[in-house]
Amino acid sequence: MNIDVLASELVESPVFRGLSKSEIIAVLEKYPYKIKSYKKSDFIAFREDKCNSLIIILEGNVKGEMMDPSGKLIKIEDIYAPFPIASAFIFGKNKFPVDVIANTDVKTFSITKEVLVEIFQENKVLLVNYLNQISNRSQFLAQKLMFLTFNNLKTKIANYILQQPVSETNIVELNKTQEEMAQLFGVTRPSFARSLKELESDGAIKLKRKKIEIINRAKLISLKG
Repeated sequence: MNIDVLASELVESPVFRGLSKSEIIAVLEKYPYKIKSYKKSDFIAFREDKCNSLIIILEGNVKGEMMDPSGKLIKIEDIYAPFPIASAFIFGKNKFPVDVIANTDVKTFSITKEVLVEIFQENKVLLVNYLNQISNRSQFLAQKLMFLTFNNLKTKIANYILQQPVSETNIVELNKTQEEMAQLFGVTRPSFARSLKELESDGAIKLKRKKIEIINRAKLISLKG
């Protein structure tokens, strides 16, 4: 990939935030990196693989999946370009916490942990960006862990709704289809739809296609426990 094009893509990444295109080019010219391509459904990493490089998605998107004790696959999240993959796991135990699978054709940029340390020693902006990014990821994973510990599907959905941005009219916009939401919760689409309907029957919410109106927030909070 042309270094000028690569810099144009990386300038949008949270890891390189605040750096100009010319500054990114200077980093790319000084330090080694790799560009890799994957086809849809390819495994980019397996759970427990060593995580020895910073990997940033340049094109496409991936999903993180793990298997629960019952053997059911649970999708943790989708990650889109130009965000990094498993950035919080490069140091320490440095193992991928989930399987990472390409949702589409994907192109990635990567630099090794050793090179990353050298860059951090020279560029404080990149260091601060990286620390902010892994802090945000850690908070997300903590919330996800709490979310997955709920046993009841209605409780999980209530917690999810309460975490979403809400308009002044108490409307939550869902940016996923019911099939995608069901995958997120690790259940079938009918089970997810049935629990939504139960929340509506309970008077907690009102369904409006890809929108949910919160009717009784206190009831949702009581379900959350």
